[in-house]
Amino acid sequence: MNTETLRAASDLLVRHWQNGTVLDALPTGMRPNTREEGYAIQAQIEALSNQPLWGWKIAATSLAGQKHIGIDGPIAGRLLKEMVLQEEEVVPFGANRMRVAEAEFAFKMGRDLPPRASPYSRDEVMDAVADLYLGLEFPDSRYADFAEVGGPQLIADNACAHLFVIGPKAPDIWREIDLSEHRIVGKTSDWILREGIGSNVLGDPRIALTWLANELSAIGVTLSAGQSVTTGTCLVPMEIQQGDKVSADFGVLGQVHARLSDR
Repeated sequence: MNTETLRAASDLLVRHWQNGTVLDALPTGMRPNTREEGYAIQAQIEALSNQPLWGWKIAATSLAGQKHIGIDGPIAGRLLKEMVLQEEEVVPFGANRMRVAEAEFAFKMGRDLPPRASPYSRDEVMDAVADLYLGLEFPDSRYADFAEVGGPQLIADNACAHLFVIGPKAPDIWREIDLSEHRIVGKTSDWILREGIGSNVLGDPRIALTWLANELSAIGVTLSAGQSVTTGTCLVPMEIQQGDKVSADFGVLGQVHARLSDR
């Protein structure tokens, strides 16, 4: 794909994202056939922001999540600064069609992990982490049937990234905790209650973060100091409605809250 085609594909997806509309699939001439082409289209969205890239999200880190969007492994997406909200901000509901909230661990990087030939180990990746935060993701897709378009097109669609609420920084004891065994409880004001565990995220949120570092390395992208990575939902996504209050309780690590707009 040449630069003009990459930009055209990205512009089409962005237009649907901004308008709250959907398409069946990217037109044949601009449809990615590989993960690499999907990421090349995705990369174009960085031009939408005049701020440094805030970070990354990982989608489909569980078998249920992979089945839900019709792929056989995780995918990564970019989080622009404009997609990230603080707890005290109202989350726009708008035309969101997925209508779910996801409780997630978000690691903030303290050191660059640049592309290299050999894979990064989990210890190397965790040594580059500065802090752990708690978050709530509100994903969405620009496709009418996101389970049918396949991995490359979902990657081009920024791995269903939409909005993300960043909560408090976890206390430093998180480094001493087995995050794979850590339990999380999510609630909405509609009395939906879900319980989850860190192992729902590729077996361990730290494994998911390592996957992301190596996924980016393989496509020649640095996971940079200052960026954050939200590693995927720890529990079955919670159905949401306009006006809902959503929370996730991470026990000794703290809680994160969000409030959705009523339209």
